[in-house]
Amino acid sequence: MLNYIWLFFILSALIIGAFTGRTEAVIQSAFDSASSAVSLAIGLIGIMAFWLGIMKIAEESMLINIVSKLVKPIAVKIFPEVPSDHPAIGAMVMNMAANILGLGNAATPLGIKAMEELEKLNKNKGIATNAMCTFLAINTAGLQLVPIMIIGVLKENNYTNPTKIIGMTLFAGIVALIIAIIICKILEKLPAFKPNNIESEVGNV
Repeated sequence: MLNYIWLFFILSALIIGAFTGRTEAVIQSAFDSASSAVSLAIGLIGIMAFWLGIMKIAEESMLINIVSKLVKPIAVKIFPEVPSDHPAIGAMVMNMAANILGLGNAATPLGIKAMEELEKLNKNKGIATNAMCTFLAINTAGLQLVPIMIIGVLKENNYTNPTKIIGMTLFAGIVALIIAIIICKILEKLPAFKPNNIESEVGNV
């Protein structure tokens, strides 16, 4: 789908450029943007290497496990339909802890594992449960203690104080997380989103 969207943007730019007599400007802008992207990517290598090294140390020092222990009591309340001793809780907690610490590479397999475990508890196979939707919403909220990639981009663009955004991004992440959970809890109580109603609607389709 993304390929079609990008193709639409490219063709639109070329067509509009042709009609306005600015085709050369469009092409030149494309080359300039490509060059800037390469320069930005190279500039981020050092920052990412340093941060990933720090995060690897945190991972090896069991920091994820410490954060997981802090998150687990909250996760049990957010996912009441999942038994507290079920592997799904452990996988979700580890995934959330890894995301909070910025360990995206470690978080991905844990997220997949969590979904697999949640599917084992699913009575309506193939239809997302409340826990699955809530877990996905929490991941989408993207709460992260240090937004290293954003800081890196700002630094490469000569922003005077790139770390200034940490407070606001953390606040935005917390607000997004709270709203995501609240909306999920509200929607799951509505009749239209009850498992039986969803299953019947899918069958009718």
